[in-house]
Amino acid sequence: MSMKCQNCGKGVQHGNFVSHAKNRVKRTFKPNLHRVTIVKNNVKQRLMLCASCTRLLKRAAFA
Repeated sequence: MSMKCQNCGKGVQHGNFVSHAKNRVKRTFKPNLHRVTIVKNNVKQRLMLCASCTRLLKRAAFA
């Protein structure tokens, strides 16, 4: 399973750990993904969505 949001496409990014002495070591930033079940056209779908997309869907459902 890829670490990518199925709504917005947010995925893994690469960067550096930077210590107080400015030493740099490679690291990865992973998206905050959650498995969410949504109903679309009376069909249940299980999606992997990032936290921000999950919040947007909840706001749209209650609006």
